[in-house]
Amino acid sequence: MWIFIVAGVLMVLGYWVLNRRLNYWTRKGVPQLKPIFIFGNLWPIISRKLSPPEFTQEIYNSGQNLRYIGTYQFLRPTLTIRDPELIKQITVKDFDHFLDHVGLIDPETDPICGKILFVLNGMEWREMRCTLSPTFTSSKMKYMFSLMSQNGEQFIKHFLQKNEDVIEIEMKDVTSRFANDVIANTVFGFECDSLKEPDNQFYTMGKLATDFANIRTILVFMGYLIMPKLLKFFKVTLFRDKMTNFFGRIIKENIESREKYGAKRSDMIGLLLDAMRSKHNDDEHSTLPDTGFATVEESEIGKDQMFRKSELTDEDIIAQAFLFFLAGFDSVSSLMCYMSYELGVNQEIQENLRNEVDATKEKCNGQITYEALNTMKYMDMVLSETLRKWPSAIASDRICTKPYTLEPKTPNEKLVHLAKGTVIGIPMYAIQRDPQYYPDPERFDPERFSYENKNKIVPYTFFPFGLGPRNCIGSRFALMETKLLFYYILSNFEIIPIGKTQIPIRFNRKALNMSPEKGFWLGLQRRVK
Repeated sequence: MWIFIVAGVLMVLGYWVLNRRLNYWTRKGVPQLKPIFIFGNLWPIISRKLSPPEFTQEIYNSGQNLRYIGTYQFLRPTLTIRDPELIKQITVKDFDHFLDHVGLIDPETDPICGKILFVLNGMEWREMRCTLSPTFTSSKMKYMFSLMSQNGEQFIKHFLQKNEDVIEIEMKDVTSRFANDVIANTVFGFECDSLKEPDNQFYTMGKLATDFANIRTILVFMGYLIMPKLLKFFKVTLFRDKMTNFFGRIIKENIESREKYGAKRSDMIGLLLDAMRSKHNDDEHSTLPDTGFATVEESEIGKDQMFRKSELTDEDIIAQAFLFFLAGFDSVSSLMCYMSYELGVNQEIQENLRNEVDATKEKCNGQITYEALNTMKYMDMVLSETLRKWPSAIASDRICTKPYTLEPKTPNEKLVHLAKGTVIGIPMYAIQRDPQYYPDPERFDPERFSYENKNKIVPYTFFPFGLGPRNCIGSRFALMETKLLFYYILSNFEIIPIGKTQIPIRFNRKALNMSPEKGFWLGLQRRVK
């Protein structure tokens, strides 16, 4: 009898505790979305009613006329920020209160991935950012341009050799192969041709690492949101050991070979080895053209030489190279896919861009240069609008690293004290589709980013590579790679819709990222010159 009474009391007490947890924002006077018991506000994703970008849009729209709204990732309170000025305040002005990202990788469990720049916190992050920052300047991009261009020529040659007027391709497949070869070449010093050798180990490992619809990846991701200590206890890693071991072995062999024979190569490993020996030269006053409107500027924090690490270990280099591979393989190839799709369904825009490609090719006598690529204005407008409509990251986050107070700015707001550890969410996808900032947001319109119009964009409403000191360090690399690929494609082909092309795109509700449910099927039609 007493057992049932105790069990009943414990159940009621547990229910009360959980319910109290899910009223956290209400008690602070913050408007909140109605959560579902245990699942918080994530049930639409878990039940696959909405895809992650659709879910982000719904959360954002639910807070109309609010600067912020309280939400819950399972039982974890998250403050979703909607106001550009408040985003600036959190990510830039008061950055020292919001230094870190939500951790999904435990450094003790995964010592290699625990060292990647995105995962590092506090002073460790600051030292690594300052050390890596000189590797991603304009002059260093030019340094790697010739290697990347080789991959572009290799890519287009593969399709020119096909005896077909219209080549039907799944764009995610071919662009991820191109991105794989670029990363292998420019980061790892490893040459491969993933179109010619489709099952090469570099590409196979990349596919495994970036399968965000894989049930294991989804469970581990959710596990670190719900019960991170349990996953840490059982040493559960986000990425499989065979992947990190593979990339670690490749890099160690590469470094040992260069050290032994004194070999120099204009790739990322070479630049990181220079950083390890503190041989970097800054080029803040470089006169080279930059990679475009979406390029993020390095903050003063990233430029501060006082915080550079005295040396980089092999593990540090392996970790950063693995991060560049993941970002280059998936994020950049996705950008290429969405740009291909928009050019395919907007033929007039594609024609304008082809005309610019032809004019640039003529000026360069058929040999594209770093300077010429980065002075293509319409190319940059098209790429910027692609990033506006289809940002590589759906949302970003910050952790409150020391207590912070949000002052009320509207009559309905109260003073809100944010405790250390509070999660801040920034819905990039939704803000960049807000008609308040981008009229008719579903329309693909590169003119938003013309010379006359781009200065009208409201600050902190366009941030495809993040904001503040923790923005994406590789924006120049991603933009250069994408522009180069489309220069080669449009020099030789027209991108056209085919029977398999899904118009409009509908998102895959089983994936954790922004993936279409039927892929990116398009045709490459040979140009008649």
